[in-house]
Amino acid sequence: MTARYAASAADAPTIERFPDFPPRDDMQNPLHLYRPGFITALDIHFGSSPTTFVLSETPIGWRPSGSRAGILIPDLMIAFDVDPDVIISQRGYSIDEHGKPPDFVLEVASPSTGRRDYTDKRSGYADFGVPEHWLFDSSGGQYHLSPLSGDSLADGAYRAIPIERVDENRLRGRSEVLGLDLCWEYGSLRWWDPVTESYLPTHREDNIGRAVAERERATERQGRIAAEGERVAERQGRIEAERERVAERQGRIAAEAEVERLREQLRRMRQGRP
Repeated sequence: MTARYAASAADAPTIERFPDFPPRDDMQNPLHLYRPGFITALDIHFGSSPTTFVLSETPIGWRPSGSRAGILIPDLMIAFDVDPDVIISQRGYSIDEHGKPPDFVLEVASPSTGRRDYTDKRSGYADFGVPEHWLFDSSGGQYHLSPLSGDSLADGAYRAIPIERVDENRLRGRSEVLGLDLCWEYGSLRWWDPVTESYLPTHREDNIGRAVAERERATERQGRIAAEGERVAERQGRIEAERERVAERQGRIAAEAEVERLREQLRRMRQGRP
């Protein structure tokens, strides 16, 4: 149930929370999840829905307890149709509380946890009823059994998801739960959207994309300004040409008037008139 906040600490209800866990002592999650910004990219991809929870290293268990026994912590967890406030307040994902397991978990291989990822934790996620369990090993299979693998739950047991070898440096498998392809590419984790036929962007790609878009907008603005300058110059040219034509007409009229005046003067002189 969702925690309610009371007016004072004395009135506040006791929230049953998952126990604290020590931080990981390796660089795998920062390198392959945090630094590229995939948690944010996945959250944006799923529409930043208030009932979708995308987070790393969140404890999962049937219920919170003071013991760490029976609790698993995936490197990445995605859950749909849940209450994130409950997960945050309990500092973990209670399957009993939500009435369902998370929909997707991913383990990133490390020297200290690699074997447990594809043995004890894999069995534990199956017992929890997690529909999909994935493994990523940047080393190419030194810590897991393969660079990339996925499992889909069927009749209480995991069955391997087909992995396509694109070439010697790229592997790809389809997550039906997410509607995305997980990719092992040159030792990096990538996410491919088959609908848009594009990768979910990393922070770096997103920043470069924004910079390129801003430059394109600036170039477009400069082009519009230059085009407007040309139109102004063209209008000024037309105005100047019109002024010259008017001056020329006025000059002709003045010249014709002067000629007529001289002719009239000559006629008068011939007639002996002043």
